[in-house]
Amino acid sequence: MKDITVPLKIISLLADGEFHSGENLGVLLGMSRAAINKHIQTVREWGLDVFTVPGKGYSLPSALNLLDADKILGMLKDKRVTVLPVVDSTNQYLLDRIKELVSGDACIAEYQQAGRGRRGRQWVSPFGANLYLSMFWRLEQGPAAAMGLSLVIGIVMAEVLQRLGADQVRVKWPNDLYLNDRKLAGILVELTGKTGDAAQLVLGAGINMAMRETNAGRIDQGWVNLQEAGINIDRNELAATLLNELRFSLQQFEIEGLAPFISRWRDLDNFMDRPIKLLIGEQQILGICRGIDQQGALLLEQEGEIKPFIGGEISLRSA
Repeated sequence: MKDITVPLKIISLLADGEFHSGENLGVLLGMSRAAINKHIQTVREWGLDVFTVPGKGYSLPSALNLLDADKILGMLKDKRVTVLPVVDSTNQYLLDRIKELVSGDACIAEYQQAGRGRRGRQWVSPFGANLYLSMFWRLEQGPAAAMGLSLVIGIVMAEVLQRLGADQVRVKWPNDLYLNDRKLAGILVELTGKTGDAAQLVLGAGINMAMRETNAGRIDQGWVNLQEAGINIDRNELAATLLNELRFSLQQFEIEGLAPFISRWRDLDNFMDRPIKLLIGEQQILGICRGIDQQGALLLEQEGEIKPFIGGEISLRSA
């Protein structure tokens, strides 16, 4: 990876949202205005809008709430987290180190160069705009015991966001968060381990906090961020609270399974008792959402009969 020291210093200087002249930035960083402009291009490649106004200099559209490792560590019960400025993906960072990890090891990043979503999709990850977080967990019971794990993560994320002020956040089966019927966050669980072995899991989450329209050209579904909904949550507090709560809830899941979480899901389900369509490959199944069963399967009511479904993706349909 090329040296990113200067672009990161420029971002920290611009993070106040004020204008800074190229000359002043050059003095502070010991380089020419032309060199500053070159590094500004890197900052733009990371998804940050940098305004240039003759006579005034460079500015971001608004102040940035940058990640602060000391603040995060200060709020954590268990300090095992790595805070990264730039990474290919937080999940990949942990997968590359999986042999040396223990349950609860985590990382957070300001920017993902190759963020991943479900089904091979890209997760758009502009610098400083959202929260990108991953955690490692080992389930001794094996891969089969991981069924329903993404639901638990969704429940914890929704409850934490509600507690911090986003009280309309809901869960979408099997691994998204919704706000105002649009996608706010996604969860990606990547699993290694054979049947009979312990399951090694990397649990990734991305939450849209202040992403701008200019970053969203590659997103193929309706999305929302907390900022446009008028909700301001400190990213450092959110990261630390999520890590604390996830570690606690995953220990509970390891011992008790999905059972204690079923009613919590029901309280948070964005699609409960609403008409939906379930897509499984080319097959389209219509019904009324009735929550989840003890294994985490989606329950659909069709002509008075409730049936469980394991895979697929759901969306609202007109009644």
